[in-house]
Amino acid sequence: MVTRFQRVYLKQKQSLVPNFMKKEICIRKASNEHANKTLKLTQRILANRGLNPEANINYDLASLLPFHQLTDINKAVKLLFEALNQQQKILIVGDFDADGATSAALCKLVMEKFGAKNIQYLVPNRFDYGYGLSPELVELAKEQLPDLIITVDNGISSIAGVKRAKELGIKVLVTDHHLAGDELPMADAIVNPNQPDDNFPSKNLAGVGVLFYVLLALRSFLREQNWFSDKGIDEPNLAHYLDLVALGTVADLVPLDYNNRILVKQGLRLIKAGKARPGILELLTLAKRKVNKVKSSDLGFAIGPRLNAAGRLDDMSIGIECLLADDKKSAYDFAQILHSLNSDRQEVEQDMQQDAMSLLEQQDLVLSDEQSLCLYQEHWHQGVVGLLASRVKDKINKPCIVFANDTNEMLKGSARSVQQVHIRDALAIVDAKYPQLIHKYGGHAMAAGLSLEKKHYSKFCQVFDEAVKIILNGQSIENVIETDGELAANDFQISSVHAIDSIGPFGQAFPEPSFSGEFDVLNQRIVGGNHLKLTLRHPDNGQTVSAIAFRVEPMDWQNKAQRVKIVYQLDINDYFEQEELQLLIQYIERLQV
Repeated sequence: MVTRFQRVYLKQKQSLVPNFMKKEICIRKASNEHANKTLKLTQRILANRGLNPEANINYDLASLLPFHQLTDINKAVKLLFEALNQQQKILIVGDFDADGATSAALCKLVMEKFGAKNIQYLVPNRFDYGYGLSPELVELAKEQLPDLIITVDNGISSIAGVKRAKELGIKVLVTDHHLAGDELPMADAIVNPNQPDDNFPSKNLAGVGVLFYVLLALRSFLREQNWFSDKGIDEPNLAHYLDLVALGTVADLVPLDYNNRILVKQGLRLIKAGKARPGILELLTLAKRKVNKVKSSDLGFAIGPRLNAAGRLDDMSIGIECLLADDKKSAYDFAQILHSLNSDRQEVEQDMQQDAMSLLEQQDLVLSDEQSLCLYQEHWHQGVVGLLASRVKDKINKPCIVFANDTNEMLKGSARSVQQVHIRDALAIVDAKYPQLIHKYGGHAMAAGLSLEKKHYSKFCQVFDEAVKIILNGQSIENVIETDGELAANDFQISSVHAIDSIGPFGQAFPEPSFSGEFDVLNQRIVGGNHLKLTLRHPDNGQTVSAIAFRVEPMDWQNKAQRVKIVYQLDINDYFEQEELQLLIQYIERLQV
């Protein structure tokens, strides 16, 4: 067996480490480290992720899991076929994040290719209707007189909303991937690999992935019925829509198991070839990403935030329209709006983060007995609390919930967690012990949302921490960076970057390879205001290599370092159209010599 990772503990006072975290740095040596070094680079990376190092990684679409084991998939196909055959009015009810936006766009585009002539979408404004198919949203939806509602990336917890739709005589197809509660909605069909007793082998599909499987099943049925030939319709190649599936999957941070990696890999190939939706290409251009070299991280850190900005600050319909746009001009116009909204979001987030850091500086979180943190300020923007929760969680390495005002009496919170704590389970423990405390909640292992009355905030903070401690059961939360160990001297070359890329895409639960090591510093300078640019020398062979650490504290690097310990990823810098190996630094520590 090859051990999973070496772990690098964070140390206080260095430029990539927050001031209030006080831990020493050390490397936990792998028990069979020597065996690890005998493997080639890509084999070692695969072994570190629990895969057979000799495996031939095949990301062909033929390797995708079949759709047949999804519960209610046949019921879903029947509903959709009836809607197509009778030209019923279909209303897609989406969600206000990137997964929901890509799902809504995918559903509308493909169903129209299948022959639907009366299909629209409706996305709840988070500030007026909240998440999912609520009864209030159904009242709004009924004005469009739909025969069938299709929920995408939501619906599994919409008990009351589905009930209201059924009372109005509207059929409901739920497509979702979120965890189910104790009760399921009384929909006509539910396709969700995470509903009870579902036998689909992968539970990690994003909402857009679930919908893609529904459309695969429907196309298969339509083909059997000779639908396309009888109607004179060109049968669509659903692989041409995998750019949307890849974007929603990466942006939603679902685990990239093998099945999801196939979807993302194929979507990235489409984008690199310049054959993606015009809106995706325009967003990449605005984010200053090269289309032919796009990576999964670009979907998560460049396009995803711009798309999500619409749902956070305004109306996700802007994002959906950007994805639906068929021509460069309209796609560019919508992408510009999203780009501007994202800049506004960054300003709001920065102000909130400064507030949060001020609050944190007042607390000694490391010595505190608390294993979680809740934060709330009256003026915080509810559309940005999830981002702030993620930032704070990364800083303190503890589960964090950030709250903002919903109404005068209610708060909305967004939770982010660490590997050792299933955040939705923690909320379930609170809800079971204090059933009147939380108004409603839902989510995943690493992220969740909830609402509660303001008067219950202090009590909730206390009992939530108790729930986290129950889950931890005496275990401590280690603040570590997991790496693939030291990189051999002969692996510091551009070909290593291409070799690593060949076994990707990387993302949640299949992390991009990172390495650790000590280097001599030949020179250093601050660029762009707060980025540390370095020229490093490998101690074994004297090879020099460029490196950059983003968003450092410039004051910490006024004096030149002689030697540093870093955690880094391999990258290619082609800023001047000439490729050069570059190390992207995630953690840096000045060493004494």
